[in-house]
Amino acid sequence: MIDLTGKAANTKRYAAEKRFKSYGAIALGLTTVFLLFLLADIVGKGWPAFFEHHASVDVMIDPASVDVATPATGDYSALIKDAVRAQFPDITSRSDKKKLASFISQAAADDLRDRVVADPSLIGKTVKADILLSADADLYFKGIEQSDDAEMLEKFKTKLPVAKSISWRFWTNGDSREPELAGLLGAIKGSLLTVGIAILLGLPLGVGAAIYLEQFAKKSRWTDVIEVNINNLAAVPSIIFGLLGLAMFLNFFGLPRSAPLVGGLVLALLVLPTIIIASRAALRAVPPSIKEAALGVGASQQQAVFHHVLPLALPGILTGTILGLARAFGETAPLLMIGMVAFIADVPQGPTDPATVLPVQIFLWSDLPELAFKSKTAAAIIVLIMILMSANAIAIYLRRKFERRW
Repeated sequence: MIDLTGKAANTKRYAAEKRFKSYGAIALGLTTVFLLFLLADIVGKGWPAFFEHHASVDVMIDPASVDVATPATGDYSALIKDAVRAQFPDITSRSDKKKLASFISQAAADDLRDRVVADPSLIGKTVKADILLSADADLYFKGIEQSDDAEMLEKFKTKLPVAKSISWRFWTNGDSREPELAGLLGAIKGSLLTVGIAILLGLPLGVGAAIYLEQFAKKSRWTDVIEVNINNLAAVPSIIFGLLGLAMFLNFFGLPRSAPLVGGLVLALLVLPTIIIASRAALRAVPPSIKEAALGVGASQQQAVFHHVLPLALPGILTGTILGLARAFGETAPLLMIGMVAFIADVPQGPTDPATVLPVQIFLWSDLPELAFKSKTAAAIIVLIMILMSANAIAIYLRRKFERRW
């Protein structure tokens, strides 16, 4: 006799399992769609910031305006404006002349000055100069913003050849109040200095503490208290570490404000619990038989740990450390508390110079009203995401390359 009850129960169980798999697939699909939409939106808004527009115009380097003895002091801005206005003889009103001048970035004069200083023989000659356009004109030619001066901009384009090129300034300049001149070099270098200091402090301290707690410390109430506090510190909001850095490093020790040195100290405290936990897990994953075998052939406790256990745990330690530092690279809140939110135009040359970091630079640009800075913000987010993805890729590579299966 066929057991219909058991067959019905199996059918119901299989149907429930199929529904559960469907729910998981739907959840994964929705997550993928949202992620792709977010990335597409960021890339769509930020990609134009990697390019800029120039206009080509013939400029007479008038000896009356540029002294051969001191070419760096010449009035190159007036030379460029005169050369541009000469192409528009029908523009005579003061307001239209101001509009025409507003299409030209102040960097155009600096570029021409650098060119003449490098080659003073250009004085007295007519040279073809590629002048950088202002942010508003650049946005119009990129098709991002409609301008009230669209008719004049179209006329400008017909008189002067306008071309698009890669914006190297975005990679070589520091911050600026002018959107077309603002770059990420200062923020990138500040981030590297800050995270570098965090690595130099956090890695040896974190790994050393993990080795001691896991391999040398005797289990007691005191070590239990330490372990509980380390786990609790890993879950503390990052802004608390910023308050600690403000109170200790700035107010008590008097270290320089807005410096990568202080930022690195704060981030080292932030990632230290993560490094300790990851390192202890990696050490614990090494089979005890390896250490016991080393001790059995006469090795000391220290030799067994540093010659056998630690090398085998190193891939896991490096993976956890890189992921912890990737988190530190994207932190903003603790650095705001120690003053790294200030406007810093100069590129830092050392750990004690005023600096900012990539996440804070993104925060600063996102708060500015100019539309060009919105595109710069998205472009900076792209750079930050690429750096974090690279750090994660390195962690995955190290784990797969050195992973041992027991």
